[in-house]
Amino acid sequence: MTNRRIPDHYLDGYAQILTGVSATGRRLTREEIESRRTLGEQAADAGHGLRDLVSAHLAAARLAWPRASGSTDIALAAVKQAIDAFAEGYERAQRLAVRQEEAARREFIDDLLYGRSDLGRLAERAERFGLRLSHAHAVAVAQGPAAYDEGDQVPRQVERALMARFGDRSILLTTKDGRLLCVAPGHQGEVLAHFAKQVYAATDGCRVAVGRPQPGAGGVVQSYEEALNALDLAERLGLEGPVLRAADLLVYPVLTRDRQAMADLVLDTLGPLTTARGGAEPLLDTLTTYFDSGCVAAEAARRLTLSVRALTYRLERIHKLTGADPADPAHRYMLQTAVIGARLLDWPAQEL
Repeated sequence: MTNRRIPDHYLDGYAQILTGVSATGRRLTREEIESRRTLGEQAADAGHGLRDLVSAHLAAARLAWPRASGSTDIALAAVKQAIDAFAEGYERAQRLAVRQEEAARREFIDDLLYGRSDLGRLAERAERFGLRLSHAHAVAVAQGPAAYDEGDQVPRQVERALMARFGDRSILLTTKDGRLLCVAPGHQGEVLAHFAKQVYAATDGCRVAVGRPQPGAGGVVQSYEEALNALDLAERLGLEGPVLRAADLLVYPVLTRDRQAMADLVLDTLGPLTTARGGAEPLLDTLTTYFDSGCVAAEAARRLTLSVRALTYRLERIHKLTGADPADPAHRYMLQTAVIGARLLDWPAQEL
């Protein structure tokens, strides 16, 4: 008997083909092969399993066998040829379905990250991919030494690790512009923390930025943009650490919100350094390291591979040129803010 889960029409003409081939010793005609392929495509579209379909074909061949005359080898060759054609059509339909699903997923991800679709419609589509946009979500963005695509080893490895630990928790893992992204419910910070850990291990040093949880259908876009901005800030400011959190970097967007005011502060405060022998860069690097070291001269000197005496001389030179003493708390905030502004605006490499 054929498998009860497989409708008989997927075997239409199969027994007659076997009987005719076995009797005459011919191979399947082009039309017969194409008919098997078409039935295979239809079975795949209907969602039937290939294993059950092959089983049904073998059972049908067994029923036709007593009525078949001629060589057993010829009959078996016909069975193989028919099943091969059927499986080819089945796999062709599956490949097309996969491509269509991938295209739909990519279109959804693009709309999700750029907010180009109607938010109500976007929320409906999101449920198909496991996201409920009525809740808050946060986005983590990983940027490594190489560009990543969906099918690459690193995304697959990270996805397996996340699924093994958290299962289906409304997590969306994808790639965009060569970066690896993870979208997770805003209250499940442990998911993004584990994502960062797994990405770092898989890439031997990838940097991850995590946006703040944001509510609603547009929240994913906001969190994604915050993560991208955090990566950009880290590159411009030379921030250390494998994981950057947008919530910890909010002061920098505030400082650059009025670009002209920041440019004026940089030029008025640090502009005199350009008159120093060797230009402003060495003294600006000295200030940067001094502030990054917590204004501890010995630590700053070590990082700059200078003696403490040489570092002190540079700080005194900065004081003389700018009129602001880095060691004086009354001057320190203005100098440090100007130094941060210089790094954000890429001064003095870029003219302000």
